[in-house]
Amino acid sequence: MATRGEPAQRDVVLSFVGDQATVQKSGMVFPQNLSERSWERIGASLRELTNSSAWWLADWLIFGESTYGQRRYREAIERTGLDYQTLRNYAWVARRFEHHRRWDTLSFAHHAEVAPLSPPEQDYWLRHAAQQTWSRNELRRAVRASLAEQRGENELTAGAEAAPAGPSSAAARPTAGPGAADQRPRKVATLTIELPAVQLATYSKIAAAAGLPVDKWVTQVLAAADCRTP
Repeated sequence: MATRGEPAQRDVVLSFVGDQATVQKSGMVFPQNLSERSWERIGASLRELTNSSAWWLADWLIFGESTYGQRRYREAIERTGLDYQTLRNYAWVARRFEHHRRWDTLSFAHHAEVAPLSPPEQDYWLRHAAQQTWSRNELRRAVRASLAEQRGENELTAGAEAAPAGPSSAAARPTAGPGAADQRPRKVATLTIELPAVQLATYSKIAAAAGLPVDKWVTQVLAAADCRTP
């Protein structure tokens, strides 16, 4: 097989692709008589290589952080050509999953989708994703639907606990006077914001540093912005 490029890179690619194609640093050349089955197998192997590389980069960066200190990101940016935020997001996701909790049958993106959740919730959703062979988007939809349902149940529970004992209760009767409007129940609307998984992971980390769930942190940020609006 004719190959060009750094030996380490070549050896990694060849271990996934095999000897069915000519691997170069700038591309891959296929023989005209390549079978469809072989072509499919190469595609599946390349998918695994792409998924594994995210974990490898993350673990490499974490090792550099623990071993060599603060210069890790500068060195990592120079070595990989990736920007600081991308590398930071990779490392954040990897820290959320010990090696024994990572699913080989699921992608790095699957893990990133559930990274902001607690470890038991992470394990629950990853197990279901593996069993149902969900795509990353299918996992995202399932998690969001579950969170929305939980929010609805929590709001109903909170409303029931705050409800007065009966219509004769003084708390149930509107108070006359100028301040009556302020004592009426406020209307509540639900705002849904769609974010890339890596951006959600970043916001979740900032919220955790502030000691808040990410939804509470977002609410505070929006409230602060509203106060600054003339």
